[in-house]
Amino acid sequence: MSSTSNTKTPKKHANNSNSTTLEINCYEGETLTNLLQSILGGIESARHLDGSSLPEKIWIKQQFAIGVNDVTRVLERMKPSAEFEKSAQLLPSVTSNYKTSSVKLQAVLVASDCNPRWLTKHLQSLAASRSVPVIFVKDNKEGSLRLGELVKLKTAIAIGIKVKENVINKILEDIIQADQYRLRPDRPTSAGIFDDFQDPNKKGNAVTNII
Repeated sequence: MSSTSNTKTPKKHANNSNSTTLEINCYEGETLTNLLQSILGGIESARHLDGSSLPEKIWIKQQFAIGVNDVTRVLERMKPSAEFEKSAQLLPSVTSNYKTSSVKLQAVLVASDCNPRWLTKHLQSLAASRSVPVIFVKDNKEGSLRLGELVKLKTAIAIGIKVKENVINKILEDIIQADQYRLRPDRPTSAGIFDDFQDPNKKGNAVTNII
């Protein structure tokens, strides 16, 4: 399916030959704006409900892994998925280097139009080995600027959403589940992930209700 300025292009990426595929999506145009606005609303709601007196930048760092290095570090410390471990049993070094960490990522946002692209190339396979969905964003080579807005920085090439069981996680969970449903082969179309959220007559409008 060809992409337009107002649609996202769904792609599939397999963890390995023995695992199921993870849906990898690229957001641009209107769907990107809707996605970021939903997450921003979740950040505001989560901070309000948290009642934390921490400075905003410190609080944000508690909710997100920011930057390629930080995202990579958190992913490497997460335990590989069972399917990945099984497929890599002949290469013990692949799964023996991680350190147990209580910090886990729910999803990773990556600016697909960053330059050079090799900076984020490893994140897709690393996230797949941990069963963490990757969401690519694209905005005429300014995807990193759009991601930076989420974490109060000028730019951010990659952002990992930490599992905190808060409003942000709820929004991402709804988006990921709705997206996976629409990308099923028996569905007539995979476009319009936010259609149900924006239609009050349909189920799954948790994003607009929260925001």
